[in-house]
Amino acid sequence: MIKRNLSHIIHQSLQHFPAVGLVGARQVGKTTLAKMISKEWSSSSVYLDLERPADHAALLEPERFLDRYASQLVIIDEVQLSPNLFPVLRSLIDRDRHAGRFLLLGSSSPDLMRQSGESLAGRIVYHELAPFALHELPSDHMDSLWLRGGFPDSHLAADDDISAQWRDNFIMTYLQRDLTAMGYDIRLPAMTLRRLWQMLAHSHGHTINLSQLATNLELSRQSIRKILDILNETFMIRQLPPFHTNLKKRLVKTPKVYIRDSGILHSLLGLNTWGDLLGHSIVGMSWEGFCLEQILNRLPTAWNAFFYRTQAHAEIDLVLQKSSGEPPILVEFKHAQAPKLSKGFWSSLHDLQPQASYIVYPGTTAYPSGANIEVLPLTQIETIWHKSQQPPSP
Repeated sequence: MIKRNLSHIIHQSLQHFPAVGLVGARQVGKTTLAKMISKEWSSSSVYLDLERPADHAALLEPERFLDRYASQLVIIDEVQLSPNLFPVLRSLIDRDRHAGRFLLLGSSSPDLMRQSGESLAGRIVYHELAPFALHELPSDHMDSLWLRGGFPDSHLAADDDISAQWRDNFIMTYLQRDLTAMGYDIRLPAMTLRRLWQMLAHSHGHTINLSQLATNLELSRQSIRKILDILNETFMIRQLPPFHTNLKKRLVKTPKVYIRDSGILHSLLGLNTWGDLLGHSIVGMSWEGFCLEQILNRLPTAWNAFFYRTQAHAEIDLVLQKSSGEPPILVEFKHAQAPKLSKGFWSSLHDLQPQASYIVYPGTTAYPSGANIEVLPLTQIETIWHKSQQPPSP
């Protein structure tokens, strides 16, 4: 299963920009997608992986080497490992500016964007390759996708045991090798990093308590903050910011943290089967994080995402807003066939006066639930932003 839609989008970008950046987590399929694009590209191409010593050595004199391939598409994998390369790419592009010169792959998004942004501003466009999403798979894959997550080797494994084994190996390799290979200087044992990651899994969907984490691990708040930033940069966690408004309310100001891939979350918690998941207290929060990723990975780029919570316990899982000041869209996630709304939801509805509100649940039928509130199957989430773009009824 390959992301044909993203392949088409990248092809279009390569036809208009000298450089295209493709970012995403390790093992998510960036290399596979890039090689597929290479085969379909109208002219010849060359592929370099900077984790391979021979390819890294070939770029010790990058200008001389890349000048040979000025008429070809050059694909450079793990490009963040060579930050000195970006000024050279800028020079080559400015000397011979035409579309489709470079496809740059990276596993650390902010690092790559910072390095390339300083040198390639106006010359590059970025796309993120996320794990498999529900809309890319057959309709009967939802439970499997939720349990195993969207990493291709995990989702497509022959059975749940093999999937769980792959994810356990992924976590171990990420902590013991990948972080160092990506250039991060973390002077902590892998077991300490795993304990922190497991603590975040147990706090999945809740606000960060840096002091508590630091106390439990006997580390400084600065060390915890640094590791959280690295997990965020490498697409392992998502930090959802709080929604700020001019209402005279005491608002929670700390971001919420989610493990981005539900399969990784379940492995960190030791949940390897469907029965394990449904029998665990995390099931509701796991569903929330799973639905959140399905929405945010498809959300048009103009939209911003937040959560809303007051000190008086008014709360909304997801607040979507296209531009500051316009009425937001509110989204709640409920793992129930007959979802019920809390007092905190109704308080938030009164506070925020949204243009629309949705309850996303695991059922198959959409139906109204009060004025301007719709209960929506996860498979129909595109309704959320499509309806907001339609003009109001006369």
